[in-house]
Amino acid sequence: MANIAVQRIKREFKEVLKSEETSKNQIKVDLVDENFTELRGEIAGPPDTPYEGGRFQLEIKIPETYPFNPPKVRFITKIWHPNISSVTGAICLDILKDQWAAAMTLRTVLLSLQALLAAAEPDDPQDAVVAHQYKQNPEMFKQTARLWGHYYGGAPVPGPEYTRKIDKLTAMGFEKDAVIAALSSKSWDVETATELLLSN
Repeated sequence: MANIAVQRIKREFKEVLKSEETSKNQIKVDLVDENFTELRGEIAGPPDTPYEGGRFQLEIKIPETYPFNPPKVRFITKIWHPNISSVTGAICLDILKDQWAAAMTLRTVLLSLQALLAAAEPDDPQDAVVAHQYKQNPEMFKQTARLWGHYYGGAPVPGPEYTRKIDKLTAMGFEKDAVIAALSSKSWDVETATELLLSN
């Protein structure tokens, strides 16, 4: 990796470690490899959101051309959010694309992602199914996001009726991740979710 990129990332890595947000356990960053090309980020689910209490892991890949091009970031922890793919973890956020500026840092990226969890942009979705639910049935979206936050991010347990539906379908022999995805995309209707699971 180019020397400028390495020096810059080392400095930003230290900035995150010393930040107030890290001391408050809101953001975190770890090295994956010694040459600073791949990092592991973590953000806490913001308060007063369905993600509250959860912790969400991020894969951060630093390009050779950093800081003139943005890092490549995706969610490793599965999450139910209009601007994040529920399948791949890909993120739709302007600063990770065309609105990136060389003055931005790892800390601003992590804080921007935390802000995205608190303020979704359903009209510019990464996941159309989630965005549709967000707009058409906000209460169901919140419950679904809470449930994903519990199962994948360690957030507190959501309502028991959702858990019962998951248990019912996993008892039929379906894999838990597939069951959660099917129920989430079919508005928690067991019958249509079962049809979807059987068709795959």
